[in-house]
Amino acid sequence: MDTDRQALIHGPLFSRRTPLDPYNAASRISAYIYGNILVLTALIPVVTSNEHVGILVVLGTAASTFVAHSFAETVGGSVRQRRSATMNDRVRELRNSVPILSSAVLPCAILATGRLDWIEPRSAQILAELVVLIRIGGIVFVIGRLRGEHPGRASIITAVLLTLVATTVVVVKIALSH
Repeated sequence: MDTDRQALIHGPLFSRRTPLDPYNAASRISAYIYGNILVLTALIPVVTSNEHVGILVVLGTAASTFVAHSFAETVGGSVRQRRSATMNDRVRELRNSVPILSSAVLPCAILATGRLDWIEPRSAQILAELVVLIRIGGIVFVIGRLRGEHPGRASIITAVLLTLVATTVVVVKIALSH
C-alpha cells in the first residue's frame, strides 16, 4: 500500500479520539472563527419574509467558504512544507476546514423555525445572529481548555472583547461589500 493511502486510512479520517496537536487545533479554531464571521456577514443583510429566511444564503456562504479555505490552506501548506500536497495533507485540510460548515448548522436550524412559522422570521434571523456572536465569543473557552486553563473573569472579558472585534469586522465587511 502506498504511503499516501496508508496515511489516509490510518490518518485523520479514521483516527481515534486523541487530543489535537497545536497545528491542527489552531487551524480548526481559525476556520471556526472565519466561518462564523462569514455566516454572520451573510445573515445580517438578508431581508427576511415568510418565503425567504436566508437559509440558502447561509448554506451557500458556508459551502463556498469551506471549499475556498480548504484549497487555500492546502496550497499554503505546500509552500510551508516545500513540497506538493499529499492526499493526507488534502484530507487534513478538508477536516480542519469542517468548522466552517458547522458554523452554518445552528443558524440554519434557527432560520428554519422562522420558515416553519414556529417563530416570526425576523425574530429567527436576530436569534441566529446572536447565536453566531455567542459562538464567536465562546471560542475563548475552547482555547483556554486546549491550553489547560480554567475559565475566569479574564476569559469572560476576552470573550466579550473578541465578540466586539468580530462584530466590528462584520460591520466593516458589510459596509465595504454591500
